[in-house]
Amino acid sequence: MGPVPAGVLQLLALTGALALVHVPLGNHMARVYSSKRHLRVEKWIYQGIGADPDAELRWPAYLRGVLAFSAVGVLFLYLLQRLQGVLSGSLGFSSVGPAQSFNTAVSFVTNTNWQSYYGEQTMGHLVQTAGLAVQNFVSAAVGMAVAVALVRGFARSRTGELGNFWSDLVRGTLRILVPGAAIAALVLVACGALQNFSGIHEVGQFMGGSQQWNGGAVASQEAIKELGTNGGGYFNANSAHPFENPTPFTNLFEIFLILVIPFSLTRTFGVMVGSVRQGYAILATMATLWAGFVALMMWTEFAHHGPALQLAGGAMEGKEVRFGIGSSSIFAVSTTLTSTGAVNSFHSSFTGLGGGLTMLGMMLGEIAPGGTGSGLYGMLIMAVVAVFVAGLMVGRTPEYLGKKIGAREMKPAACYLLVTPALVLVFTAASMALPTPPHSMLNPGAHGFSEVLYAFTSASNNNGSAFAGLNVNTDWYNTATGLAMLFGRFLPMVFVLALAGSLAEQRPVPVTAGTLRTEKPLFTGLLVGAVLIVTGLTYFPALALGPLAEGLA
Repeated sequence: MGPVPAGVLQLLALTGALALVHVPLGNHMARVYSSKRHLRVEKWIYQGIGADPDAELRWPAYLRGVLAFSAVGVLFLYLLQRLQGVLSGSLGFSSVGPAQSFNTAVSFVTNTNWQSYYGEQTMGHLVQTAGLAVQNFVSAAVGMAVAVALVRGFARSRTGELGNFWSDLVRGTLRILVPGAAIAALVLVACGALQNFSGIHEVGQFMGGSQQWNGGAVASQEAIKELGTNGGGYFNANSAHPFENPTPFTNLFEIFLILVIPFSLTRTFGVMVGSVRQGYAILATMATLWAGFVALMMWTEFAHHGPALQLAGGAMEGKEVRFGIGSSSIFAVSTTLTSTGAVNSFHSSFTGLGGGLTMLGMMLGEIAPGGTGSGLYGMLIMAVVAVFVAGLMVGRTPEYLGKKIGAREMKPAACYLLVTPALVLVFTAASMALPTPPHSMLNPGAHGFSEVLYAFTSASNNNGSAFAGLNVNTDWYNTATGLAMLFGRFLPMVFVLALAGSLAEQRPVPVTAGTLRTEKPLFTGLLVGAVLIVTGLTYFPALALGPLAEGLA
């Protein structure tokens, strides 16, 4: 079988698996966040942190919970890295430097998992398991909690209460992420992924020196890394490493883990607002964008330009021969259209237009289907914008899910859309203008600019993948990307929760003959167009200087 049919078959198998679990998983998550019952272990946690899980919170109180919990997470992870050299389970590694500790702590707490270090040469077992793996769970649960708060804003009326952050956090972790990650880890171990706490081993002599590798709880971290759309790998090669991703089956399984919760959350949304058709409209928008990006990526990477690529069957540089072009293209699109950031190939080695697609996927706001929680609330923000534009076009007050969309609602929605592009473009411009940061670029010209643009696009959108070819382990990049991750994570959450509070206070508006039917294919098309137009107008000049210039050269 040729590489193109093989890639298409993998795409069909993946789509079938996602469709199979969409309804049961989406319904389960809706029950989790709507239940009034608390498990015994959950009650112990509430008692330990002094939280009342039944207290309803308005959006400022909900936001304070998000920020306080995340701040404690950053401090704990920072100290754990700074003290690694004197703690057990360090594998003999020294403590991590201040700038890199700050960057890594912020990275994992913000669900970015950007890594400016070699995992197998920097972090011991204690930091990997008690620090990074724990944040893989709870940072994903925070994103899901904020998404559910926005959904409650649409579902509730005449109240400013959005639920309880601590209850949403604990339930999302214990009832959704932990069971799912446990099952996924068993599958990965059965397929050959590493899972142990062994020390450092020398593996023969190579060119006058010895090669070393160390073990670790790789499969368990790999499972939540993908399921929680985190992305931080145990090893520097990430999901291209055979210890993390041993076979073509595990590769497809990991793509499934990346996509399953974000796509299924659309069902959760439909169930909680009382209209599953509204959920299907959001799902159709996400699926259309994802499938379109996969098709374009395969086309750019399979295109045979020159005899070298013809002999290789496509652009194979930087790709694992175990996976090939088709599977690598699906993985690259899925990881950059979500906030995952895991990679099974070298994005810098993709064709010029292929590398541009990975950037464009993040620039959309990672909403197709996006990260755990962040993808859903990002797409709902775009739905609010699309409804507002449609209302202006026909000259009537915009409405979405029975809620009027006026100036009070559009202000936080507009701020949400502006904050991430501002971070990307300002930090990229500063890195190109200042005298020192350009020295970190491995390549000159358009490709070198793409490396910098990709880095801040990844950090600001909380993706975490790297274009590579850029030395980011410097004081400037550790600090700048750390700030981009912080602002890119929590400023949008401020605007999401403010919008949720405004919506929850409204009285429901009855449906009339003039109401825009947001569950119809027409609205799906309008929403796809709004996403592409907003992104295109914002980022086209920057893309023209980097990947477009390289691809058209």
